[in-house]
Amino acid sequence: MPDHGRDAPEPDRLISTVTQLTAELADLRRDLGRSHLLDLASGVVVAQLALSPAEAMEHLARLAGSTGTSVEDLAADIVNGASGTAAVRGTDLARPVGGDGNDLDAQDPDSRDRARRARRTEAAVDAAAKTGGSADEVAETLLDGGLRPLGVRGLWLFRRTETDCLELAGQAGISPLEATHWQWVPPGPSSPLHRALSDAGPVWLPAGPSGGERLPGSAPGGARALLPLRRRGTVTGLAVVDWPGPRELDDATQRTLTDLSVPAARILDAGAAGPADPAVLAPLLDQLTLPGMALRTEPSTGALHIEHLNRPALDWAGRVHGSAGRPLAQVFPAVEAAIGQLAGVARETAAPQRAARLPVVHRAGDPDPLHDVRVLPVGPDRTVVLWHGSTDPGMSLTRVLGRLENLAAFEDDLIAGTSRWSEQAYRIFGLDPATPAVPLRRLAPQLARDEAGKLEDLLTELTQRHQGAHTVVRALREDGGLRHVRIAAEPLLTGGVLTGITGVYQDVSAQHHTEIALSATYDRLTVTQREAAVRHQLVLQLQQAIVPEVPVLQRLPGLQVAARYRPAAEEFRVGGDWYDVLPLPSGRVLVAVGDIAGHGIDSVTGMVSLRNALRGLAFTGHSPARLMSLLNEVTMHTHGNPTATAVCALYDPADRSLHWASAGHLPLLLLREGRACFLDPPRNILLGAMPSARYTDQVTALAPGDTLVLYTDGLVERRHTGLDESLAGLRRAAERLGPGSLDTRTDRLLESVTGDTDDDTSLVVVGVA
Repeated sequence: MPDHGRDAPEPDRLISTVTQLTAELADLRRDLGRSHLLDLASGVVVAQLALSPAEAMEHLARLAGSTGTSVEDLAADIVNGASGTAAVRGTDLARPVGGDGNDLDAQDPDSRDRARRARRTEAAVDAAAKTGGSADEVAETLLDGGLRPLGVRGLWLFRRTETDCLELAGQAGISPLEATHWQWVPPGPSSPLHRALSDAGPVWLPAGPSGGERLPGSAPGGARALLPLRRRGTVTGLAVVDWPGPRELDDATQRTLTDLSVPAARILDAGAAGPADPAVLAPLLDQLTLPGMALRTEPSTGALHIEHLNRPALDWAGRVHGSAGRPLAQVFPAVEAAIGQLAGVARETAAPQRAARLPVVHRAGDPDPLHDVRVLPVGPDRTVVLWHGSTDPGMSLTRVLGRLENLAAFEDDLIAGTSRWSEQAYRIFGLDPATPAVPLRRLAPQLARDEAGKLEDLLTELTQRHQGAHTVVRALREDGGLRHVRIAAEPLLTGGVLTGITGVYQDVSAQHHTEIALSATYDRLTVTQREAAVRHQLVLQLQQAIVPEVPVLQRLPGLQVAARYRPAAEEFRVGGDWYDVLPLPSGRVLVAVGDIAGHGIDSVTGMVSLRNALRGLAFTGHSPARLMSLLNEVTMHTHGNPTATAVCALYDPADRSLHWASAGHLPLLLLREGRACFLDPPRNILLGAMPSARYTDQVTALAPGDTLVLYTDGLVERRHTGLDESLAGLRRAAERLGPGSLDTRTDRLLESVTGDTDDDTSLVVVGVA
C-alpha cells in the first residue's frame, strides 16, 4: 500500500472528514441558491420602492411575516411577478405589514407553487454550477427540484457542436447504458431532435414519438418534451424531458418546463460528463450478487471517479445520493488510496490485481473492510472493482496454501466417489488439469513401485484408525521426472462414519535434494576444516619461529635493540611483516624491517624468502642501495610475484653513522633529547614492482642517547584517518615515552599507538649507547 506519510489521516477520521465536507458543500449550495433568490427579489424591491438594499431586505422579512409566507417563497413570487410569469399577476410590494389585501391569495395555488418551485430550482442550479458541480450533478439538481414533482423520469441535456452534432453533456435519472446509446446524435433532417433545433421552439409529445421515430427515453409511448436551450439569443443545445408513460402536458406544465429551460441552458457551461462506455459494464455489474463498481480515471489528475455502482455496492456505500460521477474519495475514503494504487498497476500491466482486505489494518469501530478485492482493467482509463462483504473461507484457504511453496490441496468424497484437486496438484504430479483428479486410494500407479507400502500405511491410519497421518513418497511423472512428495491428510467423519479424506500434497524435491547436498557438503567441509586447521598451525609455528613476538636479541656493538611483533586479527594471524637485527663480520650491524603485501601462506613464504635473502646478501659488504637492488631481483623471481616495502640500514659503531635505504617504506623516526622527527627517505620504488630498479641510499649521523624507531604500516594506519595525521600521532607518542629501559619504552610505544586495519605490525627500537 502507498505510504502517505506519518501525518496521513486514519481511515475513520478520513471518512468523517469527507462526510462532513460533502454535507458542508450541500449546505453551501443551498445557501447560495437562497441568497441568489433573495438578492434578485431585493433588487426588485430596491427598484420599485427606492429603498436601500438593507432596507429592501428588512421590508421583505416584514412582508413575509405579515402574509404568513416564507421569505424564499415571497422572493420567488416577487421575481416571477417582475419577470412576467403568468402564474403570478403581481405582488403589492407597498402593502403595509398586517394588511389584509394580497393579490397572491386570489391566484391558483397549484400554479403559484409550480412557479415558486421553478424559481427556487433555477437558483439552486445556478448555485450548483458556481460551486464546480459537474453537468450531471447540476442536472440532478434540476430534476429533483423542479421536474420530479411533474412526474418526470429523466432529463437529457444535449450540447450543439460546431458541426451541428448533438453531444450528451449531462443527464439525470437515466442509466449509464441509456446514456451511452445517445452519447452522440449526428445531424440529419430525419432526426426529430434536429427538427426541434431548426424550429427553435418547444415540441410537446404527450404520447411519445410517432411514426416509428426514436427519441431518448425508456418507454416508446412515454411523453416527451423537446426544449431548445438558448444562451444570449442563440440555440446552443436541446433538453429532452421524458416520462415513464403518456401524460397530458397542460399549459401549466408547459410553462414550468419552459421556465426551467432557462437554467438548463446554463448547465451546458458546466461541461460535459465523460463518456460512460463500455456500456456493457453497468448491466453486467447489476447482475452480480456481490458488490461491484466501475471507475474512470481522470486523465489530467489521475483521480478516480465512480461511473456505476450496482445495488450491493450502493448498500455498502450507505446509498450516498448521486454517487455515480463522484470522486471515489468521497464515497469510499478509507480505501481510495489503496484502490487507486491497484487500479494504476492493473492498467499498466493489463492484469487483474488482488488484495485480501482493504484497508489492511482494521480496528474496532472502523467501517467494515472490503474483502477479497479484485481490480480488473477494462480499458486505458477504466477499471472494475469487485469485493466481498465478508471473508470467503474458500478464497482465504487458497491464499494460505499459496503462501506455502509447492503446496496443493485435495479432497476425496468417499460417498460420491469423487475427488477434487487444486491446480497446483496437477503440476506436482505432471498431469493434465483437464483429467479427473486421482483419489488418494488410487494414487499407487503415480508412485514408484517400492512406495506402495508407504501409501498403504497412510491409508490404514486414515480409514481404519481414523487418525491423521503424513508420509513422503516418490512420484513418477509422465514426462519422466521424479518428485519427492509429502502427503499430509486428515479423515472426514460424519456421525462417526468416514465420509471423506482431505489433505495437501507438497513437492519437497528441492528440500530432499538440498538435504542430501548439505549432508555431503558438511562432510567435505569437516575434512577441509581439519586440514585447514593443521595447515594454519604449521604456518603459524613457522612464522613464530622466524619472527617471534618478543625476540631475545644478542648484545650488539654500540647499540641497544628491542624488537616487537604484533600479529593481525585472530583470523589473520599469519602475515608478511618481518624484521631482522644481525651483526656482520665487518663490525657493522644490519637493521631491517619489511612488509610483504597480503596475508596467509603465500605472504609468509615470500617473507621467509626475502628475509633470508637479505641476510645472505648482507655478508657481501655491499651498500644498502646495492642490497636493495639485489633484493628487488630476488623478489621478481619469488613464487607468487609478491611486492614488498622494506628499510635496510647498516650501523657503523666506529663513527655512529647509519647508512640506509628505503624501498617505498614509511619514514624512520629519530628521537633525540626528547624531540622526535621523521627522516626523509630516498625516493625508491617498492620491491617487486619492476626489474632492474635502481635504489639510492643516504647516511644519517647518530649521537649517543639517540633512539631510532623502525616500524611497519600496521602500527599507524587507521581506516578513517589520513597517513600524515597517523604519523603525527606516532611522533607525539614517542616524545611522551619518558625515561626507562629500552624494553619498557618499546612496550609503551606499542601500547599507545595502535592501527585499526587488522594488519600485523613489526616494531624495532634502536638505542645508541
